[in-house]
Amino acid sequence: MKIIGTGKALPSLSVTNDMLAEFLDTSDNWISTRTGIKERRLLSKDNLLGLTTDASRLALENAGITAADLDYIICSNVANKYVTPALSCILQGEINATCPCIDINGACAGFIYALDIAESFLQTKPYVNNVLVVCAEEPSRFTNWKERSTSVLFGDGAAAVILSKGDDLKSALLTTTSNVDALYYQRDLEDSPYVEKKIDAAPLVMNGKDVFKLAVASSVADISEVVEKAGLTFKDIDYFMLHQANIRIIDAICNQLQQPEEKFPHNIERYGNTSSASIPILLDEMNRDGRLKKGSKIVLSAFGAGFTTGACVIEWSKISNEKTEKKYRSCLEVESAI
Repeated sequence: MKIIGTGKALPSLSVTNDMLAEFLDTSDNWISTRTGIKERRLLSKDNLLGLTTDASRLALENAGITAADLDYIICSNVANKYVTPALSCILQGEINATCPCIDINGACAGFIYALDIAESFLQTKPYVNNVLVVCAEEPSRFTNWKERSTSVLFGDGAAAVILSKGDDLKSALLTTTSNVDALYYQRDLEDSPYVEKKIDAAPLVMNGKDVFKLAVASSVADISEVVEKAGLTFKDIDYFMLHQANIRIIDAICNQLQQPEEKFPHNIERYGNTSSASIPILLDEMNRDGRLKKGSKIVLSAFGAGFTTGACVIEWSKISNEKTEKKYRSCLEVESAI
């Protein structure tokens, strides 16, 4: 496979740490020193379907194709207002596509899982030439906003990539080790007269220490394996693009791999943890601001509830569009001036 287009969409509302401190027992210093997060985007007047649609359209535009050219849509999503139908099916109608659609829930590792599934389709199905992978997440809707240890971590957002046939994927690895208690979210189901014991819904529950240990150990192991499988060394890698969960986790992985900090780009300070959307959001930024060049070797690595992990090595082949880059940089300048 190869990535031929990227796109992202974020809520208009930016919530700073000081804004959270107005109703939580916390402060900007408490949050930023423990997580690296300064602000996050949260859904307010906008909605997740709108973000999903916008990110997909931007990715299609960046790829230079239309929705009619899509042969499959894969959506990574933990939860939204619809249990059924799949979010990807609703998206199909919004962008006027006609191809098959599926949703997956790989939690924060969902993007890597979706890439692996898309690669299988592209490799084995002759009729599949273009796949839209979109990650759409609204963790703010299942977070306990009275509890500071989790509510300060998350942001909402969506990001998409368009994949076509190619050999840019050099290696990949997926792992799952069942560990429900480390991180989970339970929601209510309708009552049945035959259910003997009702299970109460619970907002997001996270054991921070366990997640930290699992995240660092699994990421270092996954990254080491995929780099070796690709016939490369850490020095050959231009960027390690990690799930944006916590700056301390990113720093710990960086230290264990003994690689320079500049190889670990991050935007968690602006967006928080956007679950499976975090890596494709970062990928879109780096594609559009020109950091990714043809031939750049990048590692993508993520972990999530389950406990699920995934990593892959990609050699970037997309040639940047100068007009798109200039437009994107000018938008960033306007945004930073506001």
